[in-house]
Amino acid sequence: MGQIEESARKMVFVTVGTTLFDALVRAVDTNEVKQELFRRGYTHLLIQMGKGSYTPTKSEGEDGSLAVDYFTFSSSIADHLRSASLVISHAGSGSIFETLRLGKPLIVVVNEDLMDNHQSELAEELAERKHLYCAHPQTLHQTISDMNLDSLLPYPAGDATPVARLINRFLGFPED
Repeated sequence: MGQIEESARKMVFVTVGTTLFDALVRAVDTNEVKQELFRRGYTHLLIQMGKGSYTPTKSEGEDGSLAVDYFTFSSSIADHLRSASLVISHAGSGSIFETLRLGKPLIVVVNEDLMDNHQSELAEELAERKHLYCAHPQTLHQTISDMNLDSLLPYPAGDATPVARLINRFLGFPED
């Protein structure tokens, strides 16, 4: 019996990394986002809230809704990423590439409060290449509603050339 229950578990992992990104935590804590995730077959929402002061609402999920839990920091989010069916992340390159390397579907939410936001350029470029979805806190619900995970393309592991080109472009170096 436990085997069936475990295989039916579909977890959404939300990470803000080491940053403060209450806008993302607030967005995933809205009824609209939680209901949309549940409608799409997800059963659990685990939120890594970092330095944020906004505390999401915990839920056991026994009333036919999404089970919600949260924590501030973990020595390694790799286990959470591995067990996730969907990752919703801040636009930090470490979180983005670790998730893509694991082949997990990813929605990157851009923190508009950051000045000179090169992270959003990286996320938008990877979204254009169909490796992930890119959203803003206020558009997250719509992105989840519209996403088609089958249309995402795997990120080519082991080839750092596309990343190096992106970084060089951001730094203003000429293209090869």
